[in-house]
Amino acid sequence: MAAEKASYTVDLTKCINHLDKTTKLRRGVWQFLVKPIFGLIPGKRSSLRLFILRRMGATIGKDCTVQQKVDILMPWNLVLGDHVAVAREVKILNFAQIRIEPMTVISQYVHLCAGSHDYTHPHFTLVAKPIVIGPESWVASGSFIGPGVTLGHGCVIGANSVVTKNMPSWKVCAGNPCRPIKDRVMQSV
Repeated sequence: MAAEKASYTVDLTKCINHLDKTTKLRRGVWQFLVKPIFGLIPGKRSSLRLFILRRMGATIGKDCTVQQKVDILMPWNLVLGDHVAVAREVKILNFAQIRIEPMTVISQYVHLCAGSHDYTHPHFTLVAKPIVIGPESWVASGSFIGPGVTLGHGCVIGANSVVTKNMPSWKVCAGNPCRPIKDRVMQSV
């Protein structure tokens, strides 16, 4: 029986990575030389971990925490404001810049993804859009923040939410798809 030649609309053989040579080299150095060491650094608040990220091009404010097992694709596309806490096992796929503004917490197992694919293009091209997480925000455990999303000042994203659209300031937002559910009202101290 003769094998039939398949006919496909999507042609992944023509999917092209549009990264320049310098970025490809930086990714190789990070992925194969630096990142394996970065992942082994013990402790919740390691100044060595922050030093390595800065040397690889990340912009990091004062008194930040990046815990163990945080998976960062491209450190040079990461901007952390002052007093930002990134918990363990957060995945940061920063094909475009991801900016986390001051006094913000990113809880464990959060997935920040600044890249997707154009599923309407026959070559399934990569599309990168920046993510901005406003100051005084909290992204709770297990949430997904997609490309091009901006979270407003003081925004709270509930656990395991899927955020594909901008969320407003001083709101508690949750769900799949994520939506604002109530105001975030701060207590007086």
